[in-house]
Amino acid sequence: MLPVLLLLLPEQQAAAQQKIGYIDSDVIMQEIPEYTGIRQRLETIAQNWKEEIDEMQVEIERLKQDFEAREILFTPDIRRQRQREIDQKIREREQYINRRFGPDGDYFRQQEELLEPLQQRILEAVVKVAERDGFDHVFDRAGDYLFLYSRTRWDISRDVLEELGIFVDDDAL
Repeated sequence: MLPVLLLLLPEQQAAAQQKIGYIDSDVIMQEIPEYTGIRQRLETIAQNWKEEIDEMQVEIERLKQDFEAREILFTPDIRRQRQREIDQKIREREQYINRRFGPDGDYFRQQEELLEPLQQRILEAVVKVAERDGFDHVFDRAGDYLFLYSRTRWDISRDVLEELGIFVDDDAL
């Protein structure tokens, strides 16, 4: 039993000696001079869209007040027609908000497009530092923890696939 333990010891020591580092990409971004301009540009775009949304809301409120003030004078058909107009304006406003700020909205696409070059520069710098300083893993602690760099020797994807009964070619991973 002792010889088996001695054989496992170097592997356990290697695992225990992994060098792990982290970055905070939010802090790094704040220090990149171009980021301020990009952030200001995004804020201006968002502010313009918010003003349009506010104008839509003012129009909706005006239509509602007009409807409430004159409702008694309307025939049932005109009442329904005016209510449909108000409902349509509300739907248009909601669609506009979703188109601009929704998960696949213009704001997030614009943000991704403008920030992608900076994020790529950061990632390239992380890889250079990790390789130069011998890190096994580097993760980003901003937001969700995300590994930015890992030495391939710690990749157990093939082992997990084989455990699942899935065998892949050497080139597949």
